Amino acid sequence: MAVIVDCEGQSPASGGNLLQRDPSEHQSASKVEFNRQRNHLIPQALVLGLTTGATSVAFHLAMNSAEAFRKKFLDLSHQNPDFGVGMILGLALITLIISAGIVRQFAPEASGSGIPHIKGVLIGHRHFRWFRVLITKFISMVIGGIGGLVVGRAGPCVHMGSSIGQGLANIWPKNGNPEHTILIAAGGGAGLTAAFNAPLSGLTFVLEELERRCSSLEFVTAAMACLTADMVCRVALGQQPAFHFVNFTAPPLSLLIAFVPLGLLSALLGSLFTHALLRGQRLITLSVWPKTMWWLTLATWLTATAWYAPELLGGGYDFVNEILVGRELTLGTIALFFVSRFVLTIGSSCSGAAGGIFMPILVLGALLGWGVGATTQLFFPELNADPRLFAVIGMAAYFSGVVQAPLTGIVLIIEMTSDYALILPLFIACFTALLIVNWLGCPPVYEALLENELRQKRIQ
Repeated sequence: MAVIVDCEGQSPASGGNLLQRDPSEHQSASKVEFNRQRNHLIPQALVLGLTTGATSVAFHLAMNSAEAFRKKFLDLSHQNPDFGVGMILGLALITLIISAGIVRQFAPEASGSGIPHIKGVLIGHRHFRWFRVLITKFISMVIGGIGGLVVGRAGPCVHMGSSIGQGLANIWPKNGNPEHTILIAAGGGAGLTAAFNAPLSGLTFVLEELERRCSSLEFVTAAMACLTADMVCRVALGQQPAFHFVNFTAPPLSLLIAFVPLGLLSALLGSLFTHALLRGQRLITLSVWPKTMWWLTLATWLTATAWYAPELLGGGYDFVNEILVGRELTLGTIALFFVSRFVLTIGSSCSGAAGGIFMPILVLGALLGWGVGATTQLFFPELNADPRLFAVIGMAAYFSGVVQAPLTGIVLIIEMTSDYALILPLFIACFTALLIVNWLGCPPVYEALLENELRQKRIQ
């Protein structure tokens, strides 16, 4: 009896290579496995979004209470001019020491924004003590907010969201697949979503900054977590975005060239910010007495700012909203505010306490954009440049110059303005900043901070 033999010299019954005989069967098996993993991740993504959203709501309310306490304390201090400066200095120094001390004692990896730590975990170079990081981050940020540290909430929200993702991966029943990195990245995106009520921005941040090798599984998980976190925050805190933008008309084509200098300045000053922040990281590792003197110096800067320009303290949400709704600022005031916020952001980020740079970068970008817009209006009045428009574009441009994640900056602005007429100036300014900063050879700030941390760890 004849035996049918395949092209490899094996009969069908002899267990020949199934992939070569029928590729569709292999593709079908892969699809089944993908669907199984996706169906396993969807419930985790929903729980992750709900938990991150609830945590972010509590964090948002706690930070609002801390800032309200600081404002009342400053009002009381100004009513007592003989002791007011001393009262503010005492508050700033005590809260700074406690905020940084908690981080140093319980979770040193919780200092700063935490995004470099997340990136290190995702590539397998850092360990994630998720519960310690979550609690330490929350408490340190609230105490630092009372003292007026110039740090933002967005980075800590990302770090806390990733902490929840790691915790969920540890607690959830295992199915044999390494899903913790997916949940860590998705939790970070959900945290950014909760910080700005901007789910597309959170998802874009995951794809562009946290998990650049993103597959369909990461995309679906991050999307579900971001949308769920956004719904929780909107129910608890309202539908309004973090910033109160006005409606802009599409800028005329003759004005678009003015956004090139904005991108150029964003690259130059963004590169300066990154290098200054990297050098300032040495202050975190000082021994006890030098660090005490550093904290005293920083507390003095914060006290002077609180006495003369208290609106410059904290994350800067209210300050940016004042700019965007039409607060008038002279060019001299803009320059002074920019330098003050620049120095205080670097100092606060290098204090050892928890606190992000995401929001302070946007504030600096708004000031820079306002300055470029006001200058354009002064020298080229026929262009009818609106400084508020330049302030909005400047936020994304400066973010692109520092973080080098232009799509996140563009999507964030478009999502919060609901104005696609800004797409051309956003692209011009953001990609000009990106090209120039790449030409200068300046690394993205979060990658540079991660490399700095890993270098210090190797030295130790």
